[in-house]
Amino acid sequence: MKIVIFGLSITSSWGNGHATTFRALSKGLHARGHRIVFYERDLEWYASNRDLPEPPFCCVRLFDSWKAIRSEVRRELADADVAVVGSYFPDGLAAIDELLDTKVPVKAFYDIDTPITVAQLCEKQGSEYLRPDQIPGFDVYLSFTGGPMLQELETRFGARKAVPLYCSFDPREYRRFAVNKRFACDLSYMGTYAPDRQPKLETYLCDVARRLPERKFIVAGSQYPKTIRWPANVRRITHLNPRWHARLYSSSRLTLNVTRRDMVRAGYSPSVRLFEAAACGSTLASDEWPGLETFFLPGREILLPTSADDVARYLTDMDDAEMRKIGKNAQERVLAEHTSDTRARQFEEYVNRAGETGELNSHSSMLSPISA
Repeated sequence: MKIVIFGLSITSSWGNGHATTFRALSKGLHARGHRIVFYERDLEWYASNRDLPEPPFCCVRLFDSWKAIRSEVRRELADADVAVVGSYFPDGLAAIDELLDTKVPVKAFYDIDTPITVAQLCEKQGSEYLRPDQIPGFDVYLSFTGGPMLQELETRFGARKAVPLYCSFDPREYRRFAVNKRFACDLSYMGTYAPDRQPKLETYLCDVARRLPERKFIVAGSQYPKTIRWPANVRRITHLNPRWHARLYSSSRLTLNVTRRDMVRAGYSPSVRLFEAAACGSTLASDEWPGLETFFLPGREILLPTSADDVARYLTDMDDAEMRKIGKNAQERVLAEHTSDTRARQFEEYVNRAGETGELNSHSSMLSPISA
């Protein structure tokens, strides 16, 4: 298939989770023989922090203005088999209108921010990247969030078919490495600053660090205010290139996951850090949200602290063998269910189903069966 994607970013993972999500999916699709064309607005804050400027698995088209590339986009869509517009694409409204006016066999929206999108659709009658009237025009609505929100998208907003397409990871990159002295620590957290996440980070990491001054902690991520007073034993990394993510996870006795408020309320919204860290065999400790048990079994594949006391107890009372066992169980789970190849196959399946029920043009025969 020729797949055209309009997304927030694939060249820079600075301050966003979209890039790693698009990279893993595109890698999986490319490995299965599909051609990917990715449109990305050349935004300044990504331009100065590009950690993958030329992905080998897709053709990136950077642009300054939608008007300047509109004719080119039409040519690319003319022989495309699938076109996908992602959430927070800066020119989302215009791109969707353009896409819905074409004969592309399968038109999809990929929402990597579903709870936020739905909240804006309800409160503001639309977002800066999606209007309610555009939703029924898509053959399939791919969602970062599963669970009850999928039905809401169909019944309340008229989505033809809303299906989960969770994030994923490339097992060739995210795997167990030897402990790297640069990242060796007792507890690490990786994520961009978010006001609604910070209180939990303070409880599960900073409070624990103050109680255990002899232990080492790492917080990697951008946009944290300079006013935050980190404990002396917490090392800050402003931005960690994805090529080092697996080394950090492999070198952490415990990896913390903290979830945005909207994602907690919606449930069924696993962060990519959960899958990536698990793929490296790191022991996970996470806040709890509805549906978490469908991805990891509590106590066997993940730890669910309710207080700083719990996290401190994990670090002081659990021996390494016990922690490694939990990490190993989680690793086996994600390798079986959440690799980039698995997600690419799911994408193919959704596209094929949408293609079977939609009006296909003459080149729709290029759609490949999922067993290909």
